[in-house]
Formats: sequence, C-alpha cells, structure tokens
Amino acid sequence: MRTVRNWWNRRTVQTRVTLVAALAALVGVTVLVVISGTLLGWLSLESIDTRLRTEARRAASALSTGTAAREVATPGGVRVLDTAGEPVDGLGPTGLRPWEINTLKTGEGVTGRGAPDGDASRVRWRGTVVPDPSGRPLLVLARSELAVYHDVRSTADRVLVPGALCGVLFVAVATWAAVRAALRPVRRMRLAAAELPVGQRLPVPEADDELRGLALATNEMLDRRDADTERLRRFTGDAAHELRNPVGAIRTQAEVAVLHPDPELAQQTLREISEEALRLSELVDGLLAVARAEAGAGSEGEPVDLVAAARSAVERARSGQERVRIGLVTPFPTAPVLATPSEVSTVLDNLLANATRFARALVRVSVLPAADVVRVVVDDDGPGIPPEHREKVFDRFHRVDPSRAGEHGGAGLGLALVAGTVRGRGGAVRADSAPEGGARIEVRWPPAGSAE
Repeated sequence: MRTVRNWWNRRTVQTRVTLVAALAALVGVTVLVVISGTLLGWLSLESIDTRLRTEARRAASALSTGTAAREVATPGGVRVLDTAGEPVDGLGPTGLRPWEINTLKTGEGVTGRGAPDGDASRVRWRGTVVPDPSGRPLLVLARSELAVYHDVRSTADRVLVPGALCGVLFVAVATWAAVRAALRPVRRMRLAAAELPVGQRLPVPEADDELRGLALATNEMLDRRDADTERLRRFTGDAAHELRNPVGAIRTQAEVAVLHPDPELAQQTLREISEEALRLSELVDGLLAVARAEAGAGSEGEPVDLVAAARSAVERARSGQERVRIGLVTPFPTAPVLATPSEVSTVLDNLLANATRFARALVRVSVLPAADVVRVVVDDDGPGIPPEHREKVFDRFHRVDPSRAGEHGGAGLGLALVAGTVRGRGGAVRADSAPEGGARIEVRWPPAGSAE
C-alpha cells in the first residue's frame, strides 16, 4: 500500500487528475453498459413474451370451442399438455421440468429447453390453462427460439463496449488537455518566478481565482524575502561601518603600546582599550537587539501595564542623572499593552535616554490610553529635530548632527530599537516638535485587549 501511495505522490497533478477522471468515467460507462444491455435484453424478451401470450390465447380459444389438440399443436410452436406436463397433442416431449410446468401454469414465462437434450437457455415458453369441451384442464404452451434475443444482447455488447472504451479515452484526453490548459498560467508563473529580478513581482491575474491568490501569496513571500535581504544588507553595512572606529582605535592603541612600550602609559593604554572594547560590546549588543526587533523575533506577548512600567523607567532615569528634571503624566491608573516586560522596559529606557541626552532641563513622559491605542509621548526642551530628519531618526546610526555625536554620546541605535520593537507589536512611532520647542517622540501601542 505504501508503494502505491509513493507512486501516486510522485505523479504530477495533471496525471493524477487525468487518472481520477478516467477511472470515474470507466466506472460510469461500465454501469451504463450493464444497464443498457440489461434494458435492451428485457425489452426484447418482453416483445417475445407478448407475442407468445397472444399465440397461447389463440390456441386456448380454439381448444375451448372443440378443436382437437392435434390440430392446434404445431412443431416448434404451440403445444398442448395435461396439467401434469404430459403431451396430449401427439408430439414428442417438451423437455420441461416439473417446476417449469408449475411456473407456466401460473401464467409466468420460462426460459428452458425445446427438447429433453436441448440448450436450457435457447427457448422461451409461455402458457395458459384452459378446459376442453369435456371440462378437462389442459395447458396450452407457445414457444419461441431466443436467437433474436441473444443477437440483440450480442449486438449491444459489440456496440456498447467499444463505445464505452472510446468514451473513457475521450474523457482522459479531454481532462489531460483541460488540466494542462488550466495549469499553463501556473507554469508561466513558475518560469517567471525563477527568472524574476530582485524588486520585481509576478503579474497578478485579473480573475478572482486560485491563480490570483497564488500570485498574491508569492508576491507577499517575495516582499518578505526582499525585506529580509535588505535588512541583512543594512545590518552588515551598518555593522562594518560602525565597528570600524572602535576596532581601529583598539588596534592603534595596541600597536603603539607594542612599538613604544612605556610602563608609565601602559595603565592608561589598557584603560582606553577597555573603554573601546566596552563601546564595541555595547555596539554589537545594540545591533543584535535592533536586528531581532526588526525581524519580529520577540517572545509571545502578555499584558504589560505601561503606567507602572513608565514609573519604573522614570525612577531609573532620575537615579542615573541629576541634570534634567523628568516628569510623568498618567491620567489613568493602568494602560495594558501586549508585549513582554523587557520590550516595554527597552522602549521606555531608550526613549528617556535619548530625551535626557539632548534636553536642557526638562523631560516629560505622558502615558495616554484610549480605546484603540495607548500613546506614550516623551517631550524634551532640547534643540528639537528638524522636519527633514523626523523620519530618518528611527534609522540605525542616524544622527541629526554628526559633529555633536561625541558630545552627546550614543551609537544612534536607541530610536531604531524603539521603532523595531514597537512596530514588531503592531504599533507605530513618529517624531514631532514638543510644545517646549524640543523634540517629541510618540509611540502608539495597541492595547492588550485588541489582540484577543
């Protein structure tokens, strides 16, 4: 059974559909041939029975008026018997068995022998019981050879069977051609997909059918593939670009220490190498975090209260610095969103780190839940973000003023990590200007109930 299944699974769709259609047609025409042959035979036999009944009634009428049995009987035609089945017409035995005689006396037909040693399926008998003038009951029989009946059945078999086989062959060929024509767009789509350049998409058929769905699904897959490829390219390029500086600094410091050993400067050199290594480690960790966030590789979410998380994040930010005053606005006691606690902490910590880095004296965090979204708004009174940079600030390593990167620190990954994390949960981020003139970063996070 497994061998048959394996053989079947290796066949093409075109072959399998054709085989199923041909098998169904074969079963159908076989039933049709059997029914047609049986019906033709029944009609032929019914015609013979009608004629025999007429002949038997005519002979019975003659006997009842006094005509002698010898005069009524004819060889190979009408016979007259007593009710025990013995001939009274002076002709030889009929070859009928006792049970056949009993059946004929009831008026039913019998297919039997025309002589004691004859073929049991070559003669048709019909009979009727009639009293002679003396009152003795006689069995009047009419018989007919079944050559015509057998000829009809034989002709039906010779005509219907080849016709049925031709019909099955026609169904198989038609199915093969129809399936081939139906799959031709799929074949063209497959060839087009194999040669499709990057960025191009398969043409979508206008008909709202399975092929349109296949084309749309394939294009969506290609979109994901190109997005993954672009993400990998950007990650590789960004990593190579940003890692060059700390790696180069470590290499330079190490080479100088080797070429010009100075015990007095050794401790300072090691400290600088350690700082660059720490910077390098943080940069790699940030890159990996952004890549995971953009790829949507986070854990399954759970309801997390943004209000409580914001209070904790504000406390952490306050304890890490004293230069900037951080305020928290929470009109509602809770604001649950679907995420993981680490994701929420990452988003809030990076938003506050970015705001306190550029703020002059004030940062305000607002958690504003609504029916279909929870807004987290972080305002600062810093220099703000020019309009032409407000979309780009969420790109990796983007800096509004590269010349001030050293002054404010950071690798330019914080907002990229925020955007990747929030978008991975179905949210959105945007940059704008704050009422105080600084920057406003707004996060729109779907509430926990919307994911149910």
